[in-house]
Amino acid sequence: MGSVRWAFPCAAWRPRREEWLLAARLVQPEEKDRIGQFVFARDAKAALAGRLLIRKLIAEKLCIPWNEIHLQRTSKGKPFLANNVFSIYSNYNFNVSHQGDYAVLAAEPELQVGIDIMKTNLPDTAFFEGEGRPDKKLFLAVQVDTVRYKSSTGSSSIPNFFRIMNRQFTETEWGVIKSMSNEWMQLDMFHRHWALKESFLKAIGVGIGFNLQRIEFNVSPLQLEIGKVYKETEMLLDGDKEEEWTFEETRLDHHHHVAVALGKQEGFGQKHSDVCSMESNQPQFTLLTFEDLVASGIPVTPEDSAFWDNFCSKQESPVKQHSHSR
Repeated sequence: MGSVRWAFPCAAWRPRREEWLLAARLVQPEEKDRIGQFVFARDAKAALAGRLLIRKLIAEKLCIPWNEIHLQRTSKGKPFLANNVFSIYSNYNFNVSHQGDYAVLAAEPELQVGIDIMKTNLPDTAFFEGEGRPDKKLFLAVQVDTVRYKSSTGSSSIPNFFRIMNRQFTETEWGVIKSMSNEWMQLDMFHRHWALKESFLKAIGVGIGFNLQRIEFNVSPLQLEIGKVYKETEMLLDGDKEEEWTFEETRLDHHHHVAVALGKQEGFGQKHSDVCSMESNQPQFTLLTFEDLVASGIPVTPEDSAFWDNFCSKQESPVKQHSHSR
């Protein structure tokens, strides 16, 4: 039972009626109801895919029948397995993220794990990409000022966006971001840094109240090849190099950065070398199909045809706003 890295292309998924209704039967009633409340189809698909990823993981790796899996959320909204499990599985840790075009999952048998995915988008669309998603609460919170600024000025330029987001990164991090050769590459590096920070915060289970200036990333290498896993990036916490955390970075494609934070679990009797020994273990992301996602599924709830009607009534995504000259 080793490391797991899965990705599902939820934006490209165009579910047929039977697929959507089957997927809805494979999650707990309260989660189905929550998913049905999303305004946009894109967000409903991403949230449903995230739950299916978790249930697939538990059914196939922990050998708990799909219809017996009981998931709950922490006070911070992080999903966890509420079932009693054998002691050999008690330290199994997982995390999901969905943003842009993918839902992703990372799982580890003995390490604390946090995962975040960010799609490089122009500032006028970045806000909407995280709308309504629990794993993007931090990203949304700091973008409130961005929306206010845009509404009063009509501007969404990258330099203005960076000015508003200035407090979220250290001077050193901004130096790296702004050293890129053009504005698009700067924006791409911005999202890479953001994914790293969010992955760490998700791993330790904190959110909006955490001062992002406390953590600083020295990213390496500056350019990432698509599909390759990198572990060279280092983190400083309160100015000191953090030895007990490893960060995996992957580009799923030209626009999507994924960061996975890996650290020693609290109260778990590991030596520091256990985290460092993972340098030779570089699990790559497996891209799943819908058939893969539900292969081990056992329905939890009866079919609800109204859930399909609800989905069909949703617009796929927000209409992008364009500024007009006056």
